[in-house]
Amino acid sequence: MSFRTDFTPRRALVTGGSSGIGQAVCLALGRMGCDVALTYRSNRAGAEETCRALAEMGVGAFAGQVDLTQPAAAVEGLTRLTDALGGLDACVANAGVTVRSEFLDMTFEEWRANLGPDLDGSFLTLQHAAKRMVADGVPGVLVAITSVHAHVAMPGGASYTAAKHGLRGLVKALALDLGPYGIRVNAVAPGDISTGDEGMPPRPGLPADRPGTAREVADVVAFLCSAQASYVTGTDWTVDGGFTAMTARATLPYRDE
Repeated sequence: MSFRTDFTPRRALVTGGSSGIGQAVCLALGRMGCDVALTYRSNRAGAEETCRALAEMGVGAFAGQVDLTQPAAAVEGLTRLTDALGGLDACVANAGVTVRSEFLDMTFEEWRANLGPDLDGSFLTLQHAAKRMVADGVPGVLVAITSVHAHVAMPGGASYTAAKHGLRGLVKALALDLGPYGIRVNAVAPGDISTGDEGMPPRPGLPADRPGTAREVADVVAFLCSAQASYVTGTDWTVDGGFTAMTARATLPYRDE
């Protein structure tokens, strides 16, 4: 099955859709006309807010509490949401955490604190979505939210860096494995993204001179889910204001959101 040039997603699953980038992705896909099912771990109020905003756009909205660190329960929760949508055309694996710990003092539990949600959870999400698309015989698109730290290391963040590098590699592998089924797979790697709570402080030394916004990341995700990206698979799109293009990164007061 080749990639369709007229592909338009109508049913999307987004993990971690209750705030930040995940919430912005839900809204961007809603503006494309997608019905959206989203997961949340603890922020029920944020998930309900996202659903209200989607309903105001006139698209379907479903939310479910899913803990991606619990494999069996997570797959059950993802299945319920996918069934509520009636299938999947697009899936965005966004849920994850950022836990930092100095390597020499890091416990195995702290090591797993990032790998579990960020890498294992994304694997569960992407595999679930791909299985459903293949079973239904429909083409689709998968997007994983990685990080600039899928390209450059985070000081004091060995487990986070490893998880994001692993997710980037997973995306490339899945692009090869799922291409024959007409499923495109890409990653989006955000840099310094403002939540909006602290305004838009300048970032001296960064080419863009400011942090990005969640919507700027979501717009790239929406593009990758659209027919305009019908020949794009196996790629990793950095949305970082030029951060990874710099050679003297140590001079930048960069902070990960």
